Amino acid sequence: MMGYKVAVVGATGNVGREMLTILDERKFPADEVVALASRRSVGVEVSHGDKTLKVKALEHYDFSDVDICLMSAGGSVSKEWSPKIAASGAVVIDNSSAWRMDPDVPLIVPEVNADAAAGFTKKNIIANPNCSTAQLVVALKPLHDAATIRRVVVATYQSVSGAGKDAMDELFSQTKAVYTNDELINKKFPKRIAFNVIPEIDVFMEDGYTKEEWKMMAETKKILDPKIKLSATCVRVPVFVGHSEAVNIEFEKPITPDEARSILRKAPGCLVIDKQEPGGYVTPYEAAGEDATYVSRIREDATVENGLALWCVSDNLRKGAALNAVQIAEVLVNRKLLTAKKKAA
Repeated sequence: MMGYKVAVVGATGNVGREMLTILDERKFPADEVVALASRRSVGVEVSHGDKTLKVKALEHYDFSDVDICLMSAGGSVSKEWSPKIAASGAVVIDNSSAWRMDPDVPLIVPEVNADAAAGFTKKNIIANPNCSTAQLVVALKPLHDAATIRRVVVATYQSVSGAGKDAMDELFSQTKAVYTNDELINKKFPKRIAFNVIPEIDVFMEDGYTKEEWKMMAETKKILDPKIKLSATCVRVPVFVGHSEAVNIEFEKPITPDEARSILRKAPGCLVIDKQEPGGYVTPYEAAGEDATYVSRIREDATVENGLALWCVSDNLRKGAALNAVQIAEVLVNRKLLTAKKKAA
């Protein structure tokens, strides 16, 4: 079998670097991997397993022999470049919000709706969901199959890495400033993030929800079931890596916490760690660097009929972004939806 040529666009960012690592970790069948970014990053070195790649400029790159392009360069870059790259015959798997709600672009979480990936041929683009949505639907899908979800209320505790490397630096420098009595400077966040939480992620919309909250609602409907009602409050917390979610779910059919636990234990991509004792749950610190969506604190929500509450944690740079994108590429390969372009000898 012939290997694929994979391009990673946005290779110097948090998610791009993680994509290069995960391609290597999972032994993705790539003959060649190229790292691309904007002109100002040209020549920067990034790691791909034990290899070092020099970053090349997206603007001047010829995609004619690329099979798969993993795109993590933000929405405006994706809007401009993804159609061009797709037109050259590479399948674009895009991590931005640019294409997620396009009816001709599949929005995929492989454990949840891998079958929908076959629809990529309309635009040659597949969208990766928002980080907070990805881990949520991995946990919701098996429960929805068992007892049909009516309504979800979720509050998120999202780490700063979701806002990029500068955001991680801001948490670090502000925390240091608290201890050294220096001035705290907010650049990436509307208020200080050190020793604080901020209930504002992305822009405000007319109805008072933020765009991040809207994304969770709209994407969950598209990936899982348009009939599910969802309300979210998305909060940035002073954690470097790993998003957590407190989730309340109302079902059509009865489902006990024990039933939910055994369903989730068998579910792909889920790990249940739920000892009802001090420390018997997962925090973002333990989830960082791991692939699973962890589910803990599964219990009855007695305020509604057929209600459950749970706690869900995942590494937002991995399952929330890079890992999910690589898993989508694996779906294309494993289901033979994509053949490698024959390389000219």
